[in-house]
Amino acid sequence: MPEISEAGLQLRKLQSRLKSCAATIDLFDQDDYDILVIPSLSIDQRQLGKIPGFLHYEERLLFSLIRLRNPHTRLIYVTAQPLSPAVIDYYLQLLPGIPFSHARARLLLLSTYDSSLKPLSQKILERPRLIGRIRKAMRLDRSYMVCFNSSLLEQELSLKLGIPLLASCPDLLYWGSKSGSREIFAMAEVAHPDGSLSVENEEDLLAKAAALWQRKPDLKRIVIKLNEGFSGEGNALLDLTPISSHSPRQTSLKQAGEALRDRLPHLRFQAEDETWEKFSSRLPELGAIVEEYIEGEEKRSPSFQGYITPSGNVEILSTHDQILGGPDGQIYLGCRFPADAVYRLQLQELGVKIGKVLAAKGAMERYGVDFVAVRQRDRDPEWQIYAIEINLRKGGTTHPFMALKLLTNGEYRTKTGLFHSQDREKYYVASDNLQKSSYRGLLPGDLMDIITRHRLHFDSSTKTGTVFHLMGALSEFGKLGLTSIGNSFEEAEAIYNQVETVLDTETQTDYSRLLTIPPLPITWYGNN
Repeated sequence: MPEISEAGLQLRKLQSRLKSCAATIDLFDQDDYDILVIPSLSIDQRQLGKIPGFLHYEERLLFSLIRLRNPHTRLIYVTAQPLSPAVIDYYLQLLPGIPFSHARARLLLLSTYDSSLKPLSQKILERPRLIGRIRKAMRLDRSYMVCFNSSLLEQELSLKLGIPLLASCPDLLYWGSKSGSREIFAMAEVAHPDGSLSVENEEDLLAKAAALWQRKPDLKRIVIKLNEGFSGEGNALLDLTPISSHSPRQTSLKQAGEALRDRLPHLRFQAEDETWEKFSSRLPELGAIVEEYIEGEEKRSPSFQGYITPSGNVEILSTHDQILGGPDGQIYLGCRFPADAVYRLQLQELGVKIGKVLAAKGAMERYGVDFVAVRQRDRDPEWQIYAIEINLRKGGTTHPFMALKLLTNGEYRTKTGLFHSQDREKYYVASDNLQKSSYRGLLPGDLMDIITRHRLHFDSSTKTGTVFHLMGALSEFGKLGLTSIGNSFEEAEAIYNQVETVLDTETQTDYSRLLTIPPLPITWYGNN
């Protein structure tokens, strides 16, 4: 059990202020508060560096602007680099029933003007004057701070500002690691793959892998996961078929371990340009687990998203089927909402069981649980569900669901696992990874032109259409995020495909002809 530090005790004292005002998640939308949004990805930066345009992932929390639908709420949003005004205007125009000017007046945007490979929270802590400006802008007795994930950096910033952090205390982060997740699953009595807890060196890793192989001699593959990998980038697959003759069933455990050692240079890494030498160098710092790779004729990767209130109540937010890619389907690309009807209610049940164990340990705010669902059509028509890992933070399914709530003003019904708005069921397909080299060079303004010309924007009358994010990554990386909402899966997928088709066509067009079109008049604002 992780020990609680002195700083952790101070943070918990600050967080106790939230218990009296937040019995459920929705009460935060109904009160008069100042909200500080710190979209820092405070995790291993070398792992993050493998994701194209990861600095722009700070934009994913722009859906927090939904809080401005309360006319009494004020919000401060801090980023490493200034956000494009066109991007901010885009989000504020989506707010239902709130005049743009009224919402904009209650939003303060701040930046560190620092694009270095450091977590945003660290950049803020290195700028005392910026911290002072934040303090001055907030009503400290009616404020709280939200973040992408909670680390010692966010804890320090919360204590320096004297405002509570609406997130799990960093002392609890172990329970969101790969090793800690396995312990929570065992406590909650939720099925999960056979494997090990954390190891910190190659010898221990080989010993745990050999022991796993001995327990499961028919294993075809073993997955090795860095304890703090992000979006599947810290995973590697060890194929056992080339050394099947060295299985502990035929040889000793020691011989099996030596055969495994010979296979380490041949690991299939999910991140590009990864090697065993670089991967193994992270073991003493991050630790890793070994786990059986769940095989199945049919295989899916559903997930559950829950919320733990400051008073310890566990609430169901959503279920999804994740869209995975990479060499072995380990990298998160996007999701479909909701998860398949055949197992979505079971996901809710398992997710709540896990949430109650986390709540008992003091966890708070959003958490996600990734599962794998498999079945063999001929032998076992029922889906077998295994819990894979816990995310004690916001994740890839957080912002699409926030977008759905923002745009439709509907409700999630736990009895069916469906979302309803205006008496219609709502579905979506979302991705953080619509990325093509031809999209490079598109500015946010260019995207707005394309959206308007082809009527790709969200239609508030039908509550269907597409909302975009990660627009800052478009010009340099050709990467864009989007959530396409429809009244059925088929409609949501058609809307998504239409967006991709239009972008493909637009970025293959010869734009030299546009030079003959008279330009629009330009209005300059400021002193003459």
